[in-house]
Amino acid sequence: MKALITYFLRGLLIIFPLGATIFVTGIILDWLNTLSSQWIPIDLVQNIPGLSLLISFFIVVLIGLIFSIAFTKPIVQFIEKILTKTPLVSIIYQSLKDLTEAFVGEKKKFNRPVLVQLSEDGPYRIGFITQENFSPNEHKLTAVYCPHSYNFSGNLFLVEPSRVHPLAMDPAQAMRLIVSGGVSQS
Repeated sequence: MKALITYFLRGLLIIFPLGATIFVTGIILDWLNTLSSQWIPIDLVQNIPGLSLLISFFIVVLIGLIFSIAFTKPIVQFIEKILTKTPLVSIIYQSLKDLTEAFVGEKKKFNRPVLVQLSEDGPYRIGFITQENFSPNEHKLTAVYCPHSYNFSGNLFLVEPSRVHPLAMDPAQAMRLIVSGGVSQS
């Protein structure tokens, strides 16, 4: 009986993460497919799973291509100027733009993993430097973003630069370690 339970638990260790990943990915893809099929009003799209998602992907790529061409940059700058000058809208737009650029833009922010000493005796947190020299007043501080485990949120810590220690770790490994709650192997 003990061997049967041991094999069951080993099987569960293999099946659960794989099954959960497939399940969650399926839900997300289904949601994206439903969402994109709502703005692509073609009956054929709704009958072929994933087609609306594929069409949406190519539409986004096409928009990116069009707005990368030199003559469209003034249009983009004009629209951005309006959005950044509009009260309340500017906060939402600029925050989302900065967050997007932090992950995929030319100014990637989450590319320098560090270990932050939060007090004299510890504890430590793993995070990412977002601003090297953050000086809101006479203090020279370093802005370090520390994501939460098993969540899509985090905290911003402003710490003395002497308490920030670079990690010899790939940013993707550091993020995986944090998000997994420290159980991920690097």
